Amino acid sequence: MTYPFRCRFLGYLALAVLVVTAAGQSASVPSARDAFRKIQSLAGQWEGKDEQGSPVKSKFLAVASDTAVMETLSMTGMEEMVTLYSLDVDSIALTHYCPTNNQPRMRAVPTDNAKQLEFVFTGAGNLSDSNVGHEHKLVLQFTDADHITERWTWRKNGKDTEMVFQLARVGQR
Repeated sequence: MTYPFRCRFLGYLALAVLVVTAAGQSASVPSARDAFRKIQSLAGQWEGKDEQGSPVKSKFLAVASDTAVMETLSMTGMEEMVTLYSLDVDSIALTHYCPTNNQPRMRAVPTDNAKQLEFVFTGAGNLSDSNVGHEHKLVLQFTDADHITERWTWRKNGKDTEMVFQLARVGQR
């Protein structure tokens, strides 16, 4: 084989591997863009209850030319919290602005389960010690177009406490 032929052959082989790999992944795993569209579709007012039956309200709003979604979450006995969701290449990133004055960052990589996104902790602003209380995980479950469940995991001193919010859309989309 001549050198130019070998280079072309290896280039075609690499391209074929990429095409086959991409085709296999796209058939089973939703793209981050598809997952972000699901979050965008949440735009509007939501109401529900936590696991103790106390009222919870949430509002999702597309911001920054639809490149981010801002969620404002209010529950009984706590100041409101703000979470910003945005597309980040092959994942969804979030930053949670907490009344405890820290800003956890989390990331969800879409899986073949299109019914939920699991955001895992990647770091935080204004968190000097990981033993300080902070939101550490969020599982966002899409029941249907008008019902979601948010499962937030609060971590303090290495112990996790889960808060579950069942929410329903208020009014028309």
